[in-house]
Amino acid sequence: MIVETRYEHIILDNNKVPTISGTTVKVIELVLDSQAYGWSPEELHFQHPHLTLGQIYSALAYYWDHKDELDQDIEHRLQQVDEIQQELPPSPLKVRLKAKGLI
Repeated sequence: MIVETRYEHIILDNNKVPTISGTTVKVIELVLDSQAYGWSPEELHFQHPHLTLGQIYSALAYYWDHKDELDQDIEHRLQQVDEIQQELPPSPLKVRLKAKGLI
């Protein structure tokens, strides 16, 4: 069941994850692009031409209005990635670099 929000372009998917309506793009994906690369809304539009500026601004507005909740979600996802990476054996490249004393 998809839930509409008061943000014109934002819906909550079945897992209650804020997503841009009509796409599979999650609000936090745009936020992370903006934070990681310092991209403005216009640059986000250039990098994601399938999104309108209205969709991008709506996603960013949703983030700022729900910042604490979404920041916790981002942190939780990063912790999951760290846990998965720790369970995996080192990559062959990493092993070779370590053997050569390069890392």
